[in-house]
Formats: sequence, structure tokens, C-alpha cells
Amino acid sequence: MAALAKVVALQRAEMDRLQNLAATSAVVERAKGVLMALTGCSPESAHEELLQRAQAADRTLMEECWITLGALVPPSAHLSDETAPLPSAAASAVPDSADSAAAGAEPSTGPLPGRARTSAAERADDAAVLAGLGRDLVRVKTPQDLARNLQERLAAPVGADAVMIYRRLTGGGLELIGHAGIGDTMAGQWRHVPPLSGIAALDALTAREACWLEDVAEDSKRYSLVDDAPDRWRSRAWLPLVTGGAADVVIGVLRDREGPFAPRTRELLRGVVRLCAGRLRAFDGRPEHAAEGPEDAVQPLFDALPGMTVLLTPLRSASGDVEDYRITAATSRTVDVIGRGGRELVGLRVLECWPTVAEEPLWQGWQSTLATGEPYVGEPFAQQELVAGRQELSTYSVRAARLGNGLMVTWLRHDSSDRQELRLADLQRLGRLGWATWNLVTQEAAWSSQVFALLDRDPARGPVRLGELPDLALPEDGPVLARAVRELTTEGKPFDVSFRIGTASGMRHLRAVAEAVPDAAGTPVQVHGFVQDLTAQRSAELALVESERAILAQHGVLRAERTLAGRLQHALLPLPRRPVQLAGLLVDVAYLPAQSGLHVGGDWFSAIELPNEDALFVVGDVAGHGLDAVATMAQLRFTAKGMIITGSSLTGALTRLNTLLLHSRDQHGTATMVLARYDPRERRLKWAQAGHPPPLLLRGGEPRFLERPHGMLLGAARSPVYEEAEYLLEPGDRLLFYTDGLVERPGEGIELGLDRLARAAAAHRADGFGSLGPLLGSMLAGERRDDVCVVDVRVPTEPA
Repeated sequence: MAALAKVVALQRAEMDRLQNLAATSAVVERAKGVLMALTGCSPESAHEELLQRAQAADRTLMEECWITLGALVPPSAHLSDETAPLPSAAASAVPDSADSAAAGAEPSTGPLPGRARTSAAERADDAAVLAGLGRDLVRVKTPQDLARNLQERLAAPVGADAVMIYRRLTGGGLELIGHAGIGDTMAGQWRHVPPLSGIAALDALTAREACWLEDVAEDSKRYSLVDDAPDRWRSRAWLPLVTGGAADVVIGVLRDREGPFAPRTRELLRGVVRLCAGRLRAFDGRPEHAAEGPEDAVQPLFDALPGMTVLLTPLRSASGDVEDYRITAATSRTVDVIGRGGRELVGLRVLECWPTVAEEPLWQGWQSTLATGEPYVGEPFAQQELVAGRQELSTYSVRAARLGNGLMVTWLRHDSSDRQELRLADLQRLGRLGWATWNLVTQEAAWSSQVFALLDRDPARGPVRLGELPDLALPEDGPVLARAVRELTTEGKPFDVSFRIGTASGMRHLRAVAEAVPDAAGTPVQVHGFVQDLTAQRSAELALVESERAILAQHGVLRAERTLAGRLQHALLPLPRRPVQLAGLLVDVAYLPAQSGLHVGGDWFSAIELPNEDALFVVGDVAGHGLDAVATMAQLRFTAKGMIITGSSLTGALTRLNTLLLHSRDQHGTATMVLARYDPRERRLKWAQAGHPPPLLLRGGEPRFLERPHGMLLGAARSPVYEEAEYLLEPGDRLLFYTDGLVERPGEGIELGLDRLARAAAAHRADGFGSLGPLLGSMLAGERRDDVCVVDVRVPTEPA
């Protein structure tokens, strides 16, 4: 134990020494970077200058580095004192007024002392920016941290909205090693830039000079602009980091606003780049994710793994949601949609490599695995791939497991036997069936898992022998199944038998199909078969049978009701066998029942001669069908005639009939009616109506409908108003009373039906008395869905 404790103590001491050494090296490199930015000297000269200052002041090198980093801000930098001195080194990093004017800055309109104050204040502000950045560089650990710090420090003095840091790769392309302000989407799109012409960052590295892009319209003609939206960055600058005559790192400053970079701003950005040179050299240009470490140890392991496996690191938004995954390691057989594979995928995003994966169920499965730790296994899927030079449909499944804060994702390719098992499992599941095998020699049996589920048997109890299978059925089905099994085992006769079993969830209908495999002598030695669940089918068949029985029973009831209603209607509404004469008028009547449905309608008519030798004509229609409609029809028909015979007026009769209908026990509904009284002495026709179609008058062969007096249908209101109208008839006039069944058609307004009746009546004006058939035939083409009642009244040309 003591030896182990000593080893641990030595390791801890060595770790502390290495950490102190790394921290010391970082501070020295930053101090050298400050001197390089302020004086423009080389890294070696900066290091020598620090050593000389430390020796002259009797300090250690570390103390001198800290003093150099802390002395960047002059004491009066923000006190607006134009006489405040600047350190010589800091002043050399900031342009003076003469340089600004020479570079094209706008001249000041104020007096010379004011210009001096402005120049001093600007120098102090720029020095403060460099000093603050120098202090921050001590805490910067990665290029990503440096990019964020630059974006914060340069936002106010330069207007920097985003910063990008690129490193030149061995092949000539660029790799994004740090960024701030552009978002992960744009960073993923521009993480790797190929060595193409027309890339401003590459041109800046090649020329080792800053590239200023200040006019989007003109710059886009020359360069492929780094963007995530058209014209988002209105101006940008790419400044190379030149050390020892070479440039491998370039810093980009992007702004939303238009306009050129002022000379003072340009010089400040150059100073910033010189200041960051030492810190970037300490990073050795590596991207942040490469500095994290585990990939260097994990990728060699993945290089040796077979199959397709990747290690993913989740990339989260500010709210904590997973937006994408970065590929930390990948096996050599892992290939994306454009053919990149193995180590080429490391550092890329999943959505770069497989853009459609976010729309698939496995994306949610990965997130669930990250959240719960439960492994995810996706459903098998088919995919076309090139195998041995030809296209082949392969089956894969995806599995994911959480590994630390990341995911280990594997694509498993199923071989032919695996695919056969999957297909068999799918067939059994979808067909609600399972296979079974019985060895008649050894009395062994084998069932699929689906058979145990169908027979409601615990798999731990094992399968039953073939001879015991009938014992699982209901007592009334067991003998039939037993006989089939006996014939199969003795005679080799296949069977297909349906039987029922009782389960915890209720009765289950099953079907068993089996055949025997004989030996050389023809004796059955093995039985193969399957069991299928027919419960859903049997339930549907039984429900269909019950439905058919109910329909037949209801059909019989309706047919009996129609017969009874028809007989009742015929008894209550007798039709005249031939045309009749009433009050000097020739009257013909037609009644046609509906041709569809089992119900009888409530249409009726009356044509009688009153005691004073006037004629009464009534045509009505009760809403609805069946016995209730026939009963209401009889009630209204006889009541109307009785009221008129006893002296009631037409409107008075309609008012009382409305009250009668409202107070009837069955509350049947509504009815329409037209009442007409003809005085033969004056040929005067008085009529009133309750929501009924108007009579049609033919005079001289010209049809027109009588103007309807006011009147609401019966049973619709408690206090309706009814009015009478008068009309003088002339010899040769023809008047048609009818119900709506004559003019109504499904999906058509009644106006069209009335126009059709007028045209038909005009076309048949020459028809003789008692010949309604041709007119009705032209009006009622096709199937009738409602009863039709027509009263044809004609005024003779000579006294009858």
C-alpha cells in the first residue's frame, strides 16, 4: 500500500509540473505575441526582448511576461486627456492622424487642437482594445474561444458581427478551426473549403496580404462569398497571419453593414492579427474538436472494427435540444451518400453525410437513447446496394447505445438466413399464424412462439403432443379435431379443421392445417402444420349474418306496413274509374304511388258537388310516409269536406285545419293543401292555399300559373294568416291541381319543375278529356320517389 501511495504521489507531482509548464509556455507565447503586434518584430526577437527586460529589471521571465501583458493600457487611456502619454510599443500599433489622412480618411473640420485630441483619444481606444485582447489571450484555450473573444472585442470598434478562423490544409484547402456569430449551420456548410479559385480567404493566404471585401455586388463577381443567406454579410475582411514569411492561418471579420473599412479600422485589425499570432502558434492551428483528445485514441480502434459503426457527439442548441451530431470516429466500411468513408467522415456532421436521417424514426430513437440510456433497435429496412458488381437488395437494421455523452451507432446487415427469419416472423405476425412440427417416432414437438400465443399456452410448459391437441379445444369441437388427427397419423390423410378454445380474453376461433411425412414404407413419421387465428374473420361473419337477419326482419315489417297502409289508403281514397261531371265541369283524377321505397305517402284529393250545386276541389300532401301519414291524410280530407259543407269559408277551414294539426296527439308534422270552390252560375273560382304549388291554367293553349294568395303550410305556426283569391273561368279553360311529386326532382329547384309542367301542358293542350296519361308520361320520366296526385278540371265550350 505504501508503494502504491508513493507511485500515486509521484504521478500527481508530475502532472502538476506538466500543467505548470503548459501554463508558463502559454503566458510566454502570449507576451511574445503582444510584442510582435506592437513592434512588428519576429518571434525570436520578441523572446530576446523579454529576456533582456527581465535581466535588466532583475525579474523572472514569467514576471516580465505578466508585466508586459498588464502594462498595455495606459493609465489615462479613457480620461480624454490629449496629453496622456502612450507606451512607445502600443503607440506603434495605432495609426496617427497623418497616416489616416494619407490613407484617405475624411479630414476633420475642427481646429488643429481638436484634431490632436481626437487622434490621441483614438490611439487610446485602440490601445485599450489591444490591451483587453492581450489579457483575454491568457485565458483562451482553443481557436473557438479565440474566435468568440475576437467577436466580442471587435463588435464595438470595428462593427464585427462574426469571426471565422481558417487553417490551410496540406492539400491546399481550408479547415474552419474557430468561429463566432455565424451559427452551427453555416459553420457546418463551410467547415471544409476545397482549394478552388475565387475564394477570398485562400487568396489572402496566397498573397500574404489582407483582402478587403466592401462591395457585395462587385465582390460576388470575383469571389465565391462565404455566406449562409444571400447578401447577409455586406462587408468582410480576410487577414492572413504571417509568421516567418509563411501564412497558414487566416482570420475573417464579417459585418452586416455596408461600407468600406476605415484606415484606422484596417490598422487596428492588422494589430489584432499580429497580437493573436503567438497564441495561434501555441494552438498549432488545430480545430477545437481535434484538441479534445479522445478521437485520436478511438479512431485507430474503429479502423480495426468490421462493419459500419460511428461514434457520434451530440451538438445542442442554446435551449439544449439536439440539432445535429458530429462524427467523432467511423469504421472504414462506413460510407455517406456521396461516397466519403472512414476517417474522411471524422469531424463532419450527420446531416451533412445523411441529410434525410432527421426525417426517419431512428432520429427520435437516438434522442431517446441519449435521454434514457436505453439502447435503440430500429425496424429492419431494405436498401439497394452494389454487391460484386451488381445491384442487390439488402436488409439492414440500426442499433444505437449511449457511450458517455455520445452515441455508438451500428448498421447491421442481415445475411440470407437472417432475412428468411425476419420474413417468416413478419408472415406469422401479419397472418396471425404459427408453425408446428411433431415427430411421431420420438414424440418430440416444436412450436413457433406464435403458436404458443395463439393457443394461450405458456412457453415454459412446452408444446403438447399431437394426440393431446384436441384436449385444448372446447368439448363440442374436440371430437372433430381428434378424428382428423387420428386419420392423419394412421392413414396419412391431411386435415384442415376449425375449432375453438377458451382463453382469458374470451373465445378464440382457430384453424389447424397439417400434413404427414411418411417413411419409405408409407408410415407417417413426422407432421408439419400451422395454426391460424380466425377470430376476427369469424366475428365479422357472425356480425354480417346478424345484420342480414335484422335487415330481412325489418324488410318484412316494412313490407307488411306498406301493404296495410296501401289498403287503408285505397279504402279512404277511392279513385273514380272514369272522368266525372261536377257543376258543369269535366273532372278527371289521377293518383300514382311512388315506385321506390316501402312507404306509402300522404297525398290525397277530393272533388265533390256541394248542396248548393257549387263544386269543391281539394288537393293536399302530408309530410312523411307510412301509417301515420295515411291517418293524418284521412283526418284532414274528411274534416276539410265537412267544414266546407257546413258553411265554413275556405280561409276559415284552413285556419281550423291548422289548429287541428297542431293539437293532434301524434304531433305528426306539417301538410300542404289547396282548397277551390267553383260557382257555375258566374263561372267564378275562389281558392286558398296553405304552402301548396299554384294551379296551372291553360287558356287558348297558353299556360300560366295562378297568382297564389298568402298562406303558410299547415302545422308550421300557431296563428297563420290565409287569404282567398278569385278568378273567372271561360269556356275552353283547363285547370290543373297537383301535388309536388309531379314537379319535384332530386337536386333540382321547384321553379324548374314548374317551368317543365307549363311546357308539357302546352305541348299536350290538344289532348282530349280523360287523357292525362301522355301529360304524366312526359313529366314523370324515370323512377318516382314520391306520390303524385293530379286533378284535371275543364270548362266545356258548350253547356254540359
